[in-house]
Amino acid sequence: MPAPSRLIVIILGIFTALAPLAIDMYLPALPQMQTDFAASSTQVQITLAAFLAGFALGPALYGPISDGWGRKGPLYAGLIIHTLSSLACMMAPSVEIFTLARFFQAIGACAGGVIGRAMVRDLYPPQETHRVYATLMLVMGAAPIIAPLAGAWLINLLGWRSIFATQAIMGGLCLVLLHRWLAESHPPHLRRRSGFIGALVAYGRLLADRSFMAYALAGSFGMAGLFTYISGSPFVLIQYHNLPLEQFSWVFAANAFGFIIAGQINGRVLHGLDRHKVLAVAQWAQLALAAMLAAVAASDFAGVIGLSVALFATIACMGFIAPNSSVLVMAPRGGAIAGTASALMGMLQFTIGAAASALVGLLHAHSALPMAMVMLGFAVLGPLSLKLLPKG
Repeated sequence: MPAPSRLIVIILGIFTALAPLAIDMYLPALPQMQTDFAASSTQVQITLAAFLAGFALGPALYGPISDGWGRKGPLYAGLIIHTLSSLACMMAPSVEIFTLARFFQAIGACAGGVIGRAMVRDLYPPQETHRVYATLMLVMGAAPIIAPLAGAWLINLLGWRSIFATQAIMGGLCLVLLHRWLAESHPPHLRRRSGFIGALVAYGRLLADRSFMAYALAGSFGMAGLFTYISGSPFVLIQYHNLPLEQFSWVFAANAFGFIIAGQINGRVLHGLDRHKVLAVAQWAQLALAAMLAAVAASDFAGVIGLSVALFATIACMGFIAPNSSVLVMAPRGGAIAGTASALMGMLQFTIGAAASALVGLLHAHSALPMAMVMLGFAVLGPLSLKLLPKG
């Protein structure tokens, strides 16, 4: 197989970015949607939890199917589901229908991340994957910087429903990119069609693999803090701290930029270091910074500026946790099980993320403290996950 071009990596990054775009573009609209749907803040925050739940379920479908039938077909299906569901979100007459449409939108959007990671494993040797994941993070990471700014601009210009019209257009453009530029990366002689029972057996083996579970949970607990922030921050910053939409978008973009910079340092500066050690140090740093964040939230020290600085530092740690946990999960698991391993890792991340998002909603984040305490709780679980690793 010829060496993949950088263009292919960028396209895979764009596909992977569909999900963060679908999450982050609509965040500035949450308070306005609460008014338009005559819904509670909890109901509106549950729309994000529904998206994450769909994102947790989707990989269970795409992983085994892409291992058995190739990567392109399932990717086509996911992009079509994402595009149609985005249109349904745009036209939703109630928060209940909107929540259901968001669930299916996530099932479509997650195809890009799950199959994209498996395609990286198809195309690159294990010693090169960390650099490719860093590039994917750079492309994908631009989404949370651009998305809330674009979302705020669309809200002011055309209203919040235009956000989902835009996402439908992006889904259509991704279908064009897939058709025109991406070749199949998983040839027939490497495919394994195991059926439903076989998929369950494969998932069971991975769940019993202590190394897989340790690193998959490490990434999941780290990212749960990010989803907690994503779910709670619009209400904390826009309603509690009275930030205008544009200022909220800039704060959100700054935190996303910190996440990206950390990921690039991880991929380009720390690439010669032991991945496990970098992950462990990042987990302890996240725990210390999350404790500082909780203290700032409890005392309201320095107001929104102090809160923003503490959030920036805590979220930046995730730029080290996410790629290193992904490499440590995927590198030993190539070939026929790459898609299944990527799928199960995604299921764990987004199931835990959905629980974190729902928990923040139930706690009624009228101040920053509930959000900060949930982030601290998951930061505590991060280092504990590595205790699952086999001895020796």
